[in-house]
Amino acid sequence: MMRSAICGVGVGLPRRVVTNKELEKTIDTSDEWIVQRTGIKQRYIADPDETTVSLGTVAALDALQNAGLDVKDIDVIITATATPDHTFPASAVEIQNALGMKHGLAFDIAAVCSGFVFALTTADSYIRSGAAKRVLVIGSETFSRILDWNDRTTCVLFGDGAGAVILEAIDNAGTPEDRGIIVSKLRSDGQHVKKLYVDGGPSTTKTTGLLRMEGREVFKYAVGMINDVVEDCFKEAKISGVDLDWFIPHQANKRIIDASAKKLGIAENKVVITVDQHGNTSAASVPLALATAVRDGRVKRGDLILLEALGGGFTWGAILLRW
Repeated sequence: MMRSAICGVGVGLPRRVVTNKELEKTIDTSDEWIVQRTGIKQRYIADPDETTVSLGTVAALDALQNAGLDVKDIDVIITATATPDHTFPASAVEIQNALGMKHGLAFDIAAVCSGFVFALTTADSYIRSGAAKRVLVIGSETFSRILDWNDRTTCVLFGDGAGAVILEAIDNAGTPEDRGIIVSKLRSDGQHVKKLYVDGGPSTTKTTGLLRMEGREVFKYAVGMINDVVEDCFKEAKISGVDLDWFIPHQANKRIIDASAKKLGIAENKVVITVDQHGNTSAASVPLALATAVRDGRVKRGDLILLEALGGGFTWGAILLRW
């Protein structure tokens, strides 16, 4: 049986770290308030010369090095982002050019915070169908560009950054212990658009717009929606939360993460948390958390891992894989 497995991870973070204490100087907030409600202690904010494309390129090069591969080994680039460098072309095409890749194809996926999960599932489909052997999947965001810095309820939550993985086709024996993506589940429900959105766009206001969020409403729906797709993954794979080695969720809010893990029966020591260091980096959140756990040695060959995310729209999804 052929599956797609991750063979490399990469990270691209801005130079500038902004702590909660620094935000206290310009925003009516406090370190205690932010940590208590979100778990966030700091985030990275891009300088003017750092963009979604430049951060994504750094993460891509890091993933290639980690995998021991060259850009010529990549067939497809998929970039998940809600903050592209330009309305068009796709940031993936610009990253393709920055990498010196003149073959294959590149395109973006827009599913906001769920973007990486959607992109990784799409990459898995390319590989399973035989259309590609290796796919570079990137989540890259510069959310600081679309924040209302006068809205203390949202601007403290987000950060900038990029994470990347390389997914490749591998032959397996067809057993539950095989490496690779086992199952993925994706969903969306457009009736929730106004709960988390950007109030601008080329076709409406002719502007970029700023992020708007009904925080309590998002929190109310998040845990139920996340559990919905996760339970579907568990059912298809015939496992439960106790069978997981690692739960790597979207890093939006520690309270949401804790509530989801508890409801799913996942032990606290199996949950990867990076929201304290990165804030909510939208589509970059899951690959950054995954790369962190791989680099520090927590994730080991053969581990059973669950990825999940929920984003504006709403969009949400989960992926179960064996490392």
